[in-house]
Amino acid sequence: MTSPARVEETRKNEADSSNPRQRILNVAPINSMPYIGPPLPHSYIPSSPRVEDPEAMVKVGPAMVYCPLTTSQEWDDIVSATKAGVSLTGTAAMGKVGPVIGRVDIAENENSYFFRVSLPGVARDQNSFSCDMEPDGKVKIRGVTTTGENIVCKNSQIFRMQSKNLCPPGHFSITFQLPGPVNNLQFSGAFGADGILEGSVGKR
Repeated sequence: MTSPARVEETRKNEADSSNPRQRILNVAPINSMPYIGPPLPHSYIPSSPRVEDPEAMVKVGPAMVYCPLTTSQEWDDIVSATKAGVSLTGTAAMGKVGPVIGRVDIAENENSYFFRVSLPGVARDQNSFSCDMEPDGKVKIRGVTTTGENIVCKNSQIFRMQSKNLCPPGHFSITFQLPGPVNNLQFSGAFGADGILEGSVGKR
């Protein structure tokens, strides 16, 4: 026969096990790997941890933003919110492996800004390519890619591509912001055969 004290102890243990707040389980954390790839739609972006020492913060340089599903107004808002961002639309926003359209380097001296933009496979025809400069320093590039197609015709032969790492063919636009306002009448640019657009513009 079980004693009343033993029955009470058993009842107390059962009560503890039914209440999750009463027990703390020591479980090893799950091993995980960070996701490496293009940003997912509607993905969760955690807030940055608080840094106690302001000097410990690292300044982030120019960044490229891939947002294939946005309106032109949303693009303008993104570019206006940063002085070091690059926005891409159309085929340039697909972020394919291989030479990427829209990589930008920006430099400056006392009097002017200088930039280089990677545009591999972009037609240099004046009817399909344009580079516009606004007084606030916003640069807008529009064009058409000619590589990345499924079928290529060369020397009276037809080839079906087995790998497609180049940017898909089609229209694209690139917008980025120079660090400050400019005198857009002092803008000069050259689009070389190496697929690099170089431009310089005087500061205002």
